[in-house]
Amino acid sequence: MGAQQAADRFAELYGAEPEGVWAAPGRVNLIGEHTDYNDGFVMPFALPHQALAAVSRRTDGILRLHSADVEGGIVELRLDALAPESDREWTAYPAGVVWALREAGHEITGADVHLSSTVPTGAGLSSSAALEVVIALALNDLYDLGLPRWKLARLCQRAENVYVGAPTGIMDQTASACCEQGHALFLDTRDLSQQQIPFDLAAEGLRLLVVDTQVKHAHSGGEYGRRRAGCEKGAALLGVDALRDIPYDELDAALARLGDEEEVIRLVRHVVTEDERVERTVALLRAGDPRSIGPILTEGHASLRDDFRISCPELDLVVDTALAHGALGARMTGGGFGGSAIVLAEATDVDTLTKTIEEAFAAASFTTPRAFEAVPSAGARRLV
Repeated sequence: MGAQQAADRFAELYGAEPEGVWAAPGRVNLIGEHTDYNDGFVMPFALPHQALAAVSRRTDGILRLHSADVEGGIVELRLDALAPESDREWTAYPAGVVWALREAGHEITGADVHLSSTVPTGAGLSSSAALEVVIALALNDLYDLGLPRWKLARLCQRAENVYVGAPTGIMDQTASACCEQGHALFLDTRDLSQQQIPFDLAAEGLRLLVVDTQVKHAHSGGEYGRRRAGCEKGAALLGVDALRDIPYDELDAALARLGDEEEVIRLVRHVVTEDERVERTVALLRAGDPRSIGPILTEGHASLRDDFRISCPELDLVVDTALAHGALGARMTGGGFGGSAIVLAEATDVDTLTKTIEEAFAAASFTTPRAFEAVPSAGARRLV
C-alpha cells in the first residue's frame, strides 16, 4: 500500500510513473554503542519503520527532490553544484548520496525523487541513514552500478560525514542496507564482516520495547564530535590504530597508562567494555538464551550514562522505571543526548511497563513518550 501511494504521488508531482519504488528501514541497536567509529563491534537490527523512495532517472544533470514529510514543494538542484556542507536542510541527505556516488566515479545524470518515511526523526533510530540508503539502492539499480550492499553503506556514510558534516560511524547505513528479517546483525566495523544472528524474541515469550523519549538529538552537534575526537586521542595516547585494539583483559593496565586524562579514560573504558558486551550478547543468543542478555543491556546503559555521559533525564527515567517494574534489562540506544531507550521484557509485562513509564513521565512533567514493539525486519529492497 505504501509503495503504491508513493508511486501515485510521484506521478502527481512529476507527470509520469516512477521507474520503481524502493524501501530502506530504520534500525535499533541492540548493543554496541559508539563502538563503530572505533573499529569495534555492533549489533543492530532493522525496524519495520522505513523510508520509501519513488525514483526515475534524468539525463540533464538535475536532481529534483520532494518529501511527503516536509512542508514545501519540489526542490531542484544541479548535480554539478553539489558541494559538501552547502545544504543544512533535509535535502542534504539524498543530495549527499548523489554527490558521493559521483565523487566515486559513477555516472549519475540526474533523478526525480519522491520520499516518505515512517522512521521517527531525532529518535536515535537512524532516520537519516534510511533516507540515504533508499536513494543509494534506487540509483544503484536504475544506473546498473552493480555495487554490493556494504559498498553502498560506505558511500552513504561518506555522504553523511563529508556532505552533511555529521561524524557518524558505519553502523546505521550497514544496518539499513544489510539486515535480515528475524535476525540481528553482528557487524565487525573494521573489516565489515557480517553474521546474521537469529533474534526471534516472540518465540521465547519476550518483547523488545522501544521508548522514544521525544527528546530530539542531532549527530552533527558538537558533543558527538567531541567524544569521537576523545576516542581518537585515547587510541593515539595508547599507541593503537583504534580502541578496538585494546584487549578487554588489558583494560586496567591501559587506563593506568593514560595518567590524569580523566575524560579520555572514561571514553576508553566505555568502548572497550562495550565491545566485550557485544561479544557476550552474541554468545548468549547463539546459545538460545535471550533472557540472559537483559543485564548486559543494563550494564551498557550505565556505561553510556556514567562513562560516555550521553544520557539525559528522560532516558534514565525510562531505564530506571522499567527495571524497577520487572524488565529484564534496559538501556538507551543510538547516539545519545535524547532519542530512544530499549526495554527487554516478558511479553506479559509489556502493557504494564508501558503504562508505568508513561505515568512516570507525566509525574516528572516530561513530554509523553512514544512506545512501540521492535520487530527485527528486512533490510533495504526494491518494492516495485
